[in-house]
Amino acid sequence: MTFGDFLTYLNDNPYFILFYFLAIPLTAFLINVVGKGEGHMSPWCIIYTALIYMVVVPGIFSILLNIYHILFEKQSIYDANMIAQILPILSMILTLMIIKRNVDYSQIPGFGRMTSFLGTVTAVMLILFILNKTHLIAFTYVKFQYILLMLVILFVALRYGTRLLFK
Repeated sequence: MTFGDFLTYLNDNPYFILFYFLAIPLTAFLINVVGKGEGHMSPWCIIYTALIYMVVVPGIFSILLNIYHILFEKQSIYDANMIAQILPILSMILTLMIIKRNVDYSQIPGFGRMTSFLGTVTAVMLILFILNKTHLIAFTYVKFQYILLMLVILFVALRYGTRLLFK
């Protein structure tokens, strides 16, 4: 399965995307109702951490993919798929706003590392997009599993390389 096949599958079956990106803000809202004022306490902050990672990683990926489509593929903004390209970004923004109402981000465990994580993921994606566009590495017929494996390897290399460089 190529990445294009994966996106085609998601476009053909939008119910998975709709359920996922509507369930996360709804869960955050329900936690706000149940745990009002207790967002920094043990069960709620852990759930908030999971929700943040579940929505921010796909949201950032969607932003990067949209930038790639607009800048490199010359895709018109009018051709953007609302469910696959816009909904993850809107869900990310809505979820972060809902969580912010109940707890300060500094009280959520792991949120301080998220900036570093997202910066590394963004750097990995930009490197791969540039390599793809310059045709140094052709991703045309590479299976999606191998691209994910390369992303993980590049992520780990960048993560540990920057730690060694800045220590």
